[in-house]
Amino acid sequence: MGFLRERMGKILAIFIGVALFAFIVSEVVRSGGSFFRDDRNELAEVNGEKVQLDEFNKRLDQNTNQFRQQSGQSLSPQILNYVQETTWNQVISELLLNKEIEKLGLTVGDDEAAAMVTGNNPDQQITRVPQFADQQTGQFDKNKLNQYLSFISSSKADTASKRQWGEFLKQVFEAKQKTKYMAIVTNGLYVNSLEANDDYRAKNKLVSFKYATLDYASIPDAKVTLTDADYSAYYDAHKAEFKNQQETRSFDYVAFNGSPSKEDSAAIKTEVNKLVDSIKVSTNDSLFVQINSETKTPLVFQKKGSFEPKLDTLMFNAAKGFVYGPYVSNGSYKIAKLSDVKTTFDSVRTRHILINPQAEGGIEKARAKADSLKKLIEGGRPFTDFVATFSTDKGSAVKGGEIPSFDVNGLMAGGQGQITAEYANAAFKASKGSLIVVTSQFGVHLIQVEDQKGSVKVIKVAIVDKPIVASSKTQTVAYSKAQGFLAALTKDNFDAEAKKEGVKKLTADDVAGTASGLPGLDNAREVVRWAFKADKGDLADKVFTVGDQYIIPRLTQIKPKGILPLDVVKKQIEPAVRNEVKAKQLNEKFAAALNGSSSIDQVAQKAGTKAVPVQNIVFANPIIPGQQGAEYKVVGSIFGSKPGALSKPINGQQGVFVYIVDGFTNPAPLTNNLRQKQQIAQTLIQRADGQVLDALKDNANVKDNRAKLL
Repeated sequence: MGFLRERMGKILAIFIGVALFAFIVSEVVRSGGSFFRDDRNELAEVNGEKVQLDEFNKRLDQNTNQFRQQSGQSLSPQILNYVQETTWNQVISELLLNKEIEKLGLTVGDDEAAAMVTGNNPDQQITRVPQFADQQTGQFDKNKLNQYLSFISSSKADTASKRQWGEFLKQVFEAKQKTKYMAIVTNGLYVNSLEANDDYRAKNKLVSFKYATLDYASIPDAKVTLTDADYSAYYDAHKAEFKNQQETRSFDYVAFNGSPSKEDSAAIKTEVNKLVDSIKVSTNDSLFVQINSETKTPLVFQKKGSFEPKLDTLMFNAAKGFVYGPYVSNGSYKIAKLSDVKTTFDSVRTRHILINPQAEGGIEKARAKADSLKKLIEGGRPFTDFVATFSTDKGSAVKGGEIPSFDVNGLMAGGQGQITAEYANAAFKASKGSLIVVTSQFGVHLIQVEDQKGSVKVIKVAIVDKPIVASSKTQTVAYSKAQGFLAALTKDNFDAEAKKEGVKKLTADDVAGTASGLPGLDNAREVVRWAFKADKGDLADKVFTVGDQYIIPRLTQIKPKGILPLDVVKKQIEPAVRNEVKAKQLNEKFAAALNGSSSIDQVAQKAGTKAVPVQNIVFANPIIPGQQGAEYKVVGSIFGSKPGALSKPINGQQGVFVYIVDGFTNPAPLTNNLRQKQQIAQTLIQRADGQVLDALKDNANVKDNRAKLL
């Protein structure tokens, strides 16, 4: 019995262990393996320091919003991809620089920090804040800075304002640390006299020569046979050129077109035609647009030049009630009705106090505060008494809340920007001197209308649009064809099936893991994600919908980060390898021509080409007249030759050259090289920032998960 008990204990332990292991395995499978793998929120790891996805996304949102505000328009997938890449570079650069700054012990001490903010010469980032500028001169006013510092340290300042100021100062001090680091780097740059003299001679020493060339194109490609040894020799000599900075993927794909057919377009036109009679008799055009239009644009008065050219001309010369269309514009059938006409002010000048609803606890509380301020101002208190304290628009607050004059479309004078439609509409409806409370996307505004000038004709145009989109029947037919194509695929018949279906095989080469689109296809992020999870030769297991196209891809190549192997770059280097093989034949031809020749003209004649004279070429600009592109190797060889001697054949970019130097013209001696040194040093300093970061990135161990997580 004791034996059984002892055995039973071991059996139970094993059973429990197996059960626990099975539980762990099931959890790993269910959660995508995150138990053993890196955290799903880990976007990157830089020299052991992790970059979390949510933190990166916060930074990305800030940059995206800033870009959107500056451009004043919606952002295309390409622009969003650019902002994402810029944000990535910012984050990685900051991590790398901060690591170097930490190693060197570079800090901003308490006394230094105080001097940067409150000293006699505050930091430039502070002096450039519009809020601290004199309204008349636009120059930095230290009194305004001191007023703000008193406010921000008082109980009147809200938590959001204090946090914002703290984050701003943190950025100022971090920038100072980076400036110190770059100063160490740039102070170590030195240009000696030899470098200055070499640079001077490279730009001013002249050479005259005659040359003969045999172009690579003179030998047909079909007459050149390339061997593995040819490829290997070229690859080994140029291996450093094949460093891949990031992993890329290439894939073939076919696209089944689900765009609108002629029948779809005709059906939508018929639908819009039915609305023409109705909009003519409509008594509430705004409501008609809201009910019938795909784009429910509010009807507002607009001045001439606000509409597309043809519509603009028609409407400003028509009578109220005129209806135009259907017409096609921006992929939609449209009808337009001249809804109203009037003459109004040409421009309005206002000032405002902007109140942040989030800081106040909601829109209603923000409006209540605006109403309270309005009553105080109507009671005799100056408007400017409340701007600095209550307005979150610090740019206008330093000017007493003043906003540049704007027209009925909200366009500011001098092209300084555009304000919201809600703000503009309210200001044009109000009378001069009145106070009004308006809510916009930026918050709650207390607006005072200061002046209204000029006279201009403005119109309201009701536009009803119906996008020309594919019907469900058209989409179903295209999708069914794509599904049929996918079902018939094997790893070996992709090309044959594409030919059979009559669809063109397309190729996406060297796609980065963060790419958002493909040539001709926007918003193809899902396809790119698939490519970075697939193995070479894999077929997609589903049809991808990209716009009105149905895509089936096949992964053809993976180029890893680092030095690419020969088999990956073989196709890429084929033209260069072929030229090298041709160069051997052309070298032999020139060698035969050189044998027994005493002049470049004789060499050219024997080789079946012409000798071309060239004058006054400088080393710093290696362009040979009559040749395409720079010929660095040839010109470098020329400047290293003696006059009067025929050269050996030199392999150039476009062909093989033989030359003879007629003579050199040396520049006057450089008696004072100080200016030359300064010019070279300035160039080095300008490049330093970028080159330092590139060097840090090259030496960093960066694990990049963007392809899977973004």
